[in-house]
Amino acid sequence: MTTTPLRKDAARNRDRIVAVARALVDEGTPLQLNDVARRAGTGVATVYRHFATPEALLETVATPCLEALTTYGVQALADPDTWGALEAFLTRTVEAQVGDVSLAPVTAAPENALPRTTELKTSLWSTGRTLLDRAREAGTVRPDLSPADLAPLMCGIAYAVHVHGGTPADRIDTAHRYLATLLGGLRATPPAV
Repeated sequence: MTTTPLRKDAARNRDRIVAVARALVDEGTPLQLNDVARRAGTGVATVYRHFATPEALLETVATPCLEALTTYGVQALADPDTWGALEAFLTRTVEAQVGDVSLAPVTAAPENALPRTTELKTSLWSTGRTLLDRAREAGTVRPDLSPADLAPLMCGIAYAVHVHGGTPADRIDTAHRYLATLLGGLRATPPAV
């Protein structure tokens, strides 16, 4: 299905709406389409024409991060080092969760507003499952760990970092430390020191 390109003024409005939404999400303000319209200097109808729901707008804000993770996942799948690929993918994922506050609510949502979000989330889950399966087959991951365990574990780290991670500047270091602890527990045998 092809879409008709937006007129230049409509594209500018859409970009302005997304930029305002990004700023609101980053400051922790819930997205209300009327507020977005006011801050973007557009009519409410303009916002609703582009984004039927706040969820659709939030997913649009999160899309660049989801796309970057999906691209990284493809690279991780090409890595023959099964443990290293899984570790690198999970590291990149937790960094994204800590660095982009739009990601957690979008990935945790049971329903998606946009088909693109469904496509990206499906790709990410598939990548995580494949990387875990490869590592388990290679004997580097505990055999009792299932693909369904990965998302809650990663969300747990992101949540713990947001609650206990210190200053925003310290959060990535805290996330790395928490992830290293988790990864140590996931290994079938601890790495030689």
